[in-house]
Amino acid sequence: MARTKEFDPEAALQAALELFWRRGFEATSMSDLVDHLGIGRASIYATFGNKHELYLKALERYDRAGLTPMVRELSRPGPALPPVRALVRRYATEAANEQLRSLGCLVTNTAAELAPHDRAATRLVERNWDQLEAVLRSALMRAQAQGELPTDRDPLTLARMLLVLMQGLRVVGRASGDPARVRDAAEQALALLD
Repeated sequence: MARTKEFDPEAALQAALELFWRRGFEATSMSDLVDHLGIGRASIYATFGNKHELYLKALERYDRAGLTPMVRELSRPGPALPPVRALVRRYATEAANEQLRSLGCLVTNTAAELAPHDRAATRLVERNWDQLEAVLRSALMRAQAQGELPTDRDPLTLARMLLVLMQGLRVVGRASGDPARVRDAAEQALALLD
């Protein structure tokens, strides 16, 4: 007879996500995970696989939790540009926020730490960026169709510029003590939508 799990795998995955987000992949050891999750090493391996597999599962969870509200926000009926502007400004505000900026974005952190040498991590990062770019492009196309965005603007290249800007805001926000740097960059980029 198989033993039942004596812990909640979803809660453990969330706890692992929070630890990886705070410390990064390399700085988090299996011992750290055992201590933080409060479950044995064998249970971690049996449920999630090795540390790398657990990290990827945590990144997928983070991705789903972050993208779903963005898709909803940018897909609402009505004017399309205000939610795009609000999203970019939210990224800038979070990047400038003293408490939030130390964490950054797990996708951006993964791109910087693992993507140069980890194909699986790169695939997840690219998938996140592809989805965000697609939802931004869709909102910008809707804005153009509704007369909010000039017809001489290319929604795809604007979406790509906003994606790169938003990721850059997270990187600069983590390292810079000057919140105006990220806010000014966001506002300058948003001026391109006028």
